[in-house]
Amino acid sequence: MKISLCRPICFWLVGLLAVTLIAACNTVNKTSATNHKLQDANCRVVQHTMGETCIPHHPQRMVVLHEEALANSVKLGFRPIASVYEPNTPLPKYLQGKVTKVESVGGYGSPNLEKILYLKPDLILADSYYSENFYEQLSQIAPTVVLNIPFPPPTWKEQLEALAQILGKENVAQQLIDDYWQRIKQLKQALGIGAASPKENRRHPMQVSVASAGSEYGIWAYGERHFSGTILSDIGLQRPRAQQGDLFYVEGISEETISSIDGDVLFFLTWDQEDDKKALEKLKQEPLWQQLNVVQRNQVYFVGKHWHDANIFAINAILDDLEKYLVNSP
Repeated sequence: MKISLCRPICFWLVGLLAVTLIAACNTVNKTSATNHKLQDANCRVVQHTMGETCIPHHPQRMVVLHEEALANSVKLGFRPIASVYEPNTPLPKYLQGKVTKVESVGGYGSPNLEKILYLKPDLILADSYYSENFYEQLSQIAPTVVLNIPFPPPTWKEQLEALAQILGKENVAQQLIDDYWQRIKQLKQALGIGAASPKENRRHPMQVSVASAGSEYGIWAYGERHFSGTILSDIGLQRPRAQQGDLFYVEGISEETISSIDGDVLFFLTWDQEDDKKALEKLKQEPLWQQLNVVQRNQVYFVGKHWHDANIFAINAILDDLEKYLVNSP
């Protein structure tokens, strides 16, 4: 008799447990679906080097661990709160006054994670270097997107477009690129490139050399693949033979082979570090430097770090120099 009573009670308990589990699962599913909808409403998923990340639609507290992306994000309409640079080595001169109120969170490659956490960012942008070293830690602080910038890096246009796609500012980037092409067109007209004119006979073909020197790396030149090289190519200006082809840098130039940086015009990049300034002054005293045709004709123009960089501020600063020295100079 006890056995016959136990069976219906057991069946009833099993049924009750099943109903409870089904109800619980439905509740979890509904909660999960609700949370997913809330997540989609508050952020959008973007693809990047490390997978996918849901980032805010309108980030207000961006920390950008890459100087080029920092400058480009400002031009795209954002105001990052922090970036990587040494406090004693401020942002380049061409960015000062344009990129403002940006705190330092350490040097490139060694960010201060504690300070980043303290700043409470809502989005962190980093480059490929951080994918191996800091991504997991950074992504625990805030949504983190790793930009694909290997070496040699993508063109300046590709870097701007990739960042704009992540931040949902494709139209702004396209306008910036359109403005660039308009300036290229104006420079070509001013230089008489692509149309027969008296100025073309005077100016074209012109060989434009781009080089630099420093205490650590010696003398080097910039190839056609470099950001500055693509600008000169877009205008239609020619390069010395040693700087032609699919080259980003031309390294290993000695004083004995310094003639490879000769040209009709030489844009020579200078650096703010004292050791680099001393190295340049020493180079300028060398007889082989003084024998360069471009030096003897006084066609060497010393320019800043923007000739080295890839952000849209730097690109426009290079165009300013080209207009100043190739168009407006006597």
